[in-house]
Amino acid sequence: MSDILKRLKSGTIDVLPHGGLEKKLEQNRPLRIKLGADPTAPDLHLGHAVVLSKLRQFQDAGHIIQFVVGDFTALIGDPTGKSKTRPPLTPAEVATNAKTYLEQVGKVLDPDRLEIVTNSTWLSPLSFTDVVKLAGKVTLARLIERDDFSKRLKAGTAVGFHELFYPLMQGYDSVALDSDVELGGTDQTFNLLMGRFLQEQHGKEPQIIMTVPLLEGLDGVQKMSKSLGNYVGLAEPSHEAYGKLMSISDTLMWRYWLLLGDKTEEEIAQMQQAVVDQKLHPLVCKKDMAHAIVARFWSAQEADEGKVQFEALFQKKDYSQAEEVALVGCDNPLWIVDLLRALSAIKTSSEARRLITSGAVSVDGEKVHDFKAQITWQSGMIVKVGKHRIYKLA
Repeated sequence: MSDILKRLKSGTIDVLPHGGLEKKLEQNRPLRIKLGADPTAPDLHLGHAVVLSKLRQFQDAGHIIQFVVGDFTALIGDPTGKSKTRPPLTPAEVATNAKTYLEQVGKVLDPDRLEIVTNSTWLSPLSFTDVVKLAGKVTLARLIERDDFSKRLKAGTAVGFHELFYPLMQGYDSVALDSDVELGGTDQTFNLLMGRFLQEQHGKEPQIIMTVPLLEGLDGVQKMSKSLGNYVGLAEPSHEAYGKLMSISDTLMWRYWLLLGDKTEEEIAQMQQAVVDQKLHPLVCKKDMAHAIVARFWSAQEADEGKVQFEALFQKKDYSQAEEVALVGCDNPLWIVDLLRALSAIKTSSEARRLITSGAVSVDGEKVHDFKAQITWQSGMIVKVGKHRIYKLA
């Protein structure tokens, strides 16, 4: 196996069909490598960075990246992993989110070697006759075999008819783009195979599908997700990202090294043995992990600054290093939720409620358990949110 092929296949779960990628590469031309992303939320996170990093490897090998912004499919919402129908987004919300996606993708991919397309370009012009013909290529039995749909049907939970069209539309993206390879997380296997199937139905050379692992969130239980609050956003300040990474368990640290730290399995095994032999302290290893990831997706300077701030705040308890925030024009006393919002520590009231009820919010060392609490604030007050965020009121 060539070094390039070995690098491209490393860290993947499946490359299907077996031997297919090798045959594509033997064509000795730049391959068209597709990734679709529905802009259903304003920010990408490190979970997305796993597959983006694999795309960067393809870029470095001279291939063409087709980054598909699913502005049309986002109006339906991918049912993957969902126990109920997603609430619909407005076109304005989709457009706003798409703009932030493109800014954040540049943290990983080379913008000069990137084709950015929107799938409304070819999906919106389809006539109803076109849609009927597309639907006629797939049986209902095949669609409801999908794990997400079958579970919901067995549980008596509704499946919207429009949701059945989602894998067809994602698959049709590959038809429109003549994609050679499509990447996605392991939860996207059904959709990726649909693209391959529809290409065959349209008389095209079918794409290779590559799946990468899903990154567990900070809790180490469920996959990284904004809705679960267990994420590190690519648009977050670097020092917050560093702090969040330091909050993960020692066990999960090895997973982050593998998927985000650009370390081989052999190198990770050596570090693990060094920890067992007490030649390497887990905290030192975790600091190196956080530094490597922040340096990779933000900058080396920001990684250095994040490490210095973390050590000052969480090891030396030097709160002079805490992020200072001025509460300009705020009432006093101030509702705890409004205080957290003024600190940019939360996006929604429901997120605030989750943090407060779990005992993750404290003011000057006193935990706040009352969601309705009114805080009399003053300059110099220290507000802690979770394990990794500390603010000092200016």
